[in-house]
Amino acid sequence: MDLTLSRADYLQVGVTSQKTMKLLPTSRQRATQKVVIGDQDGVVMCFGMKKGEAVSVFKTLPGQKVSRLELGGALNTPQEKIFIAAGSEIRGFTKRGKQFLSFETNLTESIKAMYISGSDLFLSASYIYNHYCDCKDQNYYLSGDKINDVICLPVERLSRVTPVLACQDRVLRVLQGSDVTYEIEVPGPPTVLALHNGDGGDSGEGLLFGTSDGRLGLIQITASKPIHKWEIRNDKKRGGILCLDSFDIMGDGVKDLLVGRDDGMVEVYSFENANEPVLRFDQMLSESVTSVQGGCVGKDGYDEIVLATYSGWVTGLTTEPTHKESGPGEELKLNQEMQNKIASLRTELEHLQLKVLQERENYQQSSQSSQAKSTVPSFSINDKFTLNKDDASYSLVLEVRTAIDNVLIQSDVPIDLLDVDKNSAVVSFSSCDTESNDNFLLATYRCQANTTRLELKIRSIEGQYGTLQAYVTPRIQPKTCQVRQYHIKPLSLHQRTHFIDHDRPMNTLTLTGQFSFAEVHSWAVLCLPEVPEKPPAGECATFYFQNTFLDTQLECAYRKGEGIFKSDNISTISILKDVLSKEATKRKINLNISYEINEVSVKHTLKLIHPKLEYQLLLAKKVQLIDALKELQVHEGNTSFLIPEYRCILEEADHLQEEYKKQPAHLERLYDCMKWKGRQRRR
Repeated sequence: MDLTLSRADYLQVGVTSQKTMKLLPTSRQRATQKVVIGDQDGVVMCFGMKKGEAVSVFKTLPGQKVSRLELGGALNTPQEKIFIAAGSEIRGFTKRGKQFLSFETNLTESIKAMYISGSDLFLSASYIYNHYCDCKDQNYYLSGDKINDVICLPVERLSRVTPVLACQDRVLRVLQGSDVTYEIEVPGPPTVLALHNGDGGDSGEGLLFGTSDGRLGLIQITASKPIHKWEIRNDKKRGGILCLDSFDIMGDGVKDLLVGRDDGMVEVYSFENANEPVLRFDQMLSESVTSVQGGCVGKDGYDEIVLATYSGWVTGLTTEPTHKESGPGEELKLNQEMQNKIASLRTELEHLQLKVLQERENYQQSSQSSQAKSTVPSFSINDKFTLNKDDASYSLVLEVRTAIDNVLIQSDVPIDLLDVDKNSAVVSFSSCDTESNDNFLLATYRCQANTTRLELKIRSIEGQYGTLQAYVTPRIQPKTCQVRQYHIKPLSLHQRTHFIDHDRPMNTLTLTGQFSFAEVHSWAVLCLPEVPEKPPAGECATFYFQNTFLDTQLECAYRKGEGIFKSDNISTISILKDVLSKEATKRKINLNISYEINEVSVKHTLKLIHPKLEYQLLLAKKVQLIDALKELQVHEGNTSFLIPEYRCILEEADHLQEEYKKQPAHLERLYDCMKWKGRQRRR
C-alpha cells in the first residue's frame, strides 16, 4: 500500500524545543483534535482548525522557555491535562487554559526532560533525576553523564514503577527507586525514548529509542534483563532522531512508527511482520522536526501527521486529497471557499505590512533618541557539533529561525572542509597568515535566500588542537552577528565505545603525582571528546575509546594521584604525553611519567592502515584514468576493445569521482600517520 500525504501549514509560534507539542484526545474517533504547543518565549498555545483557519482556544503570557510539554491525568482516563516544564518549575493547565498547578521543584538546573504517569512526575536536569508523587519527592539519582530523556514503563499494566534514563554515554539506565537495576548499551547517544505502540506493546515492556547519529531500536525492558528486539542502522546518513510517536496512519489497523529527525526528515515505518519495521514514507522539511504526533487536525475523518519545527511552524501531512472529483454544485462551493481564503490571506498580508511599517518607525525613533539603549536584535541558534564514525569527520549544523545571510568559519588549527551534498551555499576561502595570527582557515559560506539550516563537514588532525569559530549573520536589520565556538581536542577523532579488544598489543603511559581526581578528569575532558564535564561518582573512572579514522583503541583509567592510558597506537600515547605534560606544567604539578612501549603494536597499527592506504591509492589511480578512458570511448565509439577492469572504471566513473571528492586529503592523512609512526619508533 502506498501512502500519499499532502502538506498543510497551520500556524507559526516562537522557536520550539524538543517534544513540546501534543494533540489533545477527543471522545469521537477521527474527530478533529486541538493542538497544544509551547515555545522558547514561554508561551503555551492551544488551537484548533475551523474552515481552514487556526482558531485559538487559549494562549498564555510569555515567560521562561518551555523545555518540555506532556499530557497527563488519572490512570486509565483520557490524558487531557497539559503540563509544561519551564526553568525549574512545572505548571499544569486544563484543556480550556485554566492553570491548576504551579510546582517549584527547587532544582539547581533547568529541567531538560519530563514524563508524567498518573500522579507520578519524572524529571531530569542535565545530570540529576527526580521522581515525585503528588508533588512530593520520592527518589533521586545522580547520573555519570548527561541525561537526554526520561520515561516510565506503563504502571497500569506492569504494577511496578520502572523509570528509564537515556544518557549521553550511549547507555539506557533502568531504575528501581533511586538505584540502577541494570544498564543497556545502545549503538549511539540516545536522544529520545517512547513506549512501543504508545503503551509498551503486547508486554507493556517495549521501549523505542532514537540516537543522535540516526539509529532507531526497540528493547523489551523486563524486570531482570533487557531483550533487544530490532535495530535500524542509519545507512542513508540522515539526521539524528528528535521525536517518535505511534499512530495508524496507513489505516491497516496496526500502529505505525512516526519519526522526526534534526535534518528535517519525517519518516513512517509500518510493521508488515513482527520482526522489523519497513520504511513506507519519507518527506524532507527545511528545518529540524522537534515534535511529531499522529491524529486528526485539519478536517474530520482525515488522519494526518502533525509536526512542530524548530522555527515554530505547526505543519500537517494529511491524508486529505488536494484535488477532489466533484459535481458542478460542489465545484462552485469549492471555488467560493478558495476565493474567501484568498481574500482572508490578502487582508492578513495588508495587516502584516502595516505592522512592519509601524515597527520600523518605532525602531527609528528609539534608535535616534538621546537616551536610546542598544537595540541590536537577538536571535537564537540551534547548533550541533558531532563526530561521524563512518568517515571520521565532524558535522557542524547551524540552524536559525530567520534566513541565514552568511557564515564565516575561522580556525586556529589546520582542518579540512569537506563537501556536503545538502549544502547549497557558495563557499569562498581567504588567505591566512599562519605565522603572525595563528589563522589556519578563513572561509565564508554565502547562503541562498530562505536558507535557515546550514550543514558543514570538517576533518581535523589528531595532535593539533585549538578552537573553531562560526560567525553567523542572519538576514535581519540592523545587521547583527553571533559567534559560536567549538573545541577541537588533541584526540579529536576518538569516539566513546563500550568495550575494547584486550588481546591487542598495547602501549602504556603511566602518570603519578600530587594531583586530585577532579584535576586528572579535567585533563581527560581537555584531550578527548564525549567525556562528561563533571567527574563521575566514586574514586576512579575508566573510559574506552575507538579511533574512527584508524580503528585503533584507547583505555583511560585514573584516580587521585595516578592515571594509566593504554593504546595500540603509539601516536595516541605520544599525543597524550605531550598535552598532559603541558597542562601539569601550567598548574605547577610535578608529574612522574613512565612508558611501556610494545614494539609489536607498531606492526599491528601499520597492518590496520595498510588496507585503507591500498584502497585510497587504487581509488586515486582509477580517478586519474577516467578522463583518458572517456576520451578513448568518444574516439572509438564503444568500449568493447577495453579490458573488463577499464570498462568497470568507466561504468562506475560518477561513483568513483564522487567518493574521491568526499575524501580530498584521505591519502595524505594516511601518509602522515605512517611518518608519525616512523618518528615515534626512532625516539
